[in-house]
Amino acid sequence: MEITEHNSNVRTASFEMLLELAQLEQLVYAAHYDNDTELGNPRVGWVKVGLIEDLSSLTNDQVRLKAQNLTLVWSEQWQQMLESEAASMEITAKIDLVRAEIKRLLVSLN
Repeated sequence: MEITEHNSNVRTASFEMLLELAQLEQLVYAAHYDNDTELGNPRVGWVKVGLIEDLSSLTNDQVRLKAQNLTLVWSEQWQQMLESEAASMEITAKIDLVRAEIKRLLVSLN
């Protein structure tokens, strides 16, 4: 029963993280490609990155590590994402790594 509940919590956190990751990716694209400071608001990005890292504590060590790495890259690159394609690509690459790790985790659940 505990394993079932744990897996349910992991799934819920994982799905929420996938939603937040998609929204963060959209934010980066809006900021960089559309120069839209409303949809690409970095303060909203900080909230999403923080929530992703918080939710990762309900998953496993690999997802948690990838989420922490995303937070680190976000903190280093968010100011450049509007002008620098390299910065926006680095952020989206980390988003993709978190997403891929979540998918691996979900497949592994019984």
